[in-house]
Amino acid sequence: MASVDDKYADNVAGQFYVDTQCIDCDVCRDTAPGNFTRNDDGGYSYVYKQPEGDEEMEQCREAMDACPVEAIGDDGE
Repeated sequence: MASVDDKYADNVAGQFYVDTQCIDCDVCRDTAPGNFTRNDDGGYSYVYKQPEGDEEMEQCREAMDACPVEAIGDDGE
């Protein structure tokens, strides 16, 4: 389970975030490309834009559920 204490500083403030458990598998970026992107230097994903609207919210939740290492967190903001 993702930990807010271990989230990457690249994440924009808001409900969803990616923490240091990320293995750079592309699942979140494929599932919610409008919200997740890659830090090429560090080799991990992060949230560059919080979801706007129902479709993006659904995609972010789907990405969180599909993450193989549970590196995506939802702090419910």
